[in-house]
Amino acid sequence: MSPNQCRAARGLLKWTQPRLASESGVGLSTINRYENETRPPRKTAIQRLQTALEGAGVEFLFDDGSKGVGVRLRKS
Repeated sequence: MSPNQCRAARGLLKWTQPRLASESGVGLSTINRYENETRPPRKTAIQRLQTALEGAGVEFLFDDGSKGVGVRLRKS
């Protein structure tokens, strides 16, 4: 998951950074630095962020050579 995907996923869910911090257990400053690309977090932090976002219904799309990366909400 890229920083842009993280921001986009939060936008789809209408989650603030503090909400993502609460849902994922990752520190607010870590999320802020990651999304602003000032300092990359540990892989475990990114995994926790992605797990929280996926648990809320976000699906991450990765570059397969013909389409770019993105995010979308899973169908219910």
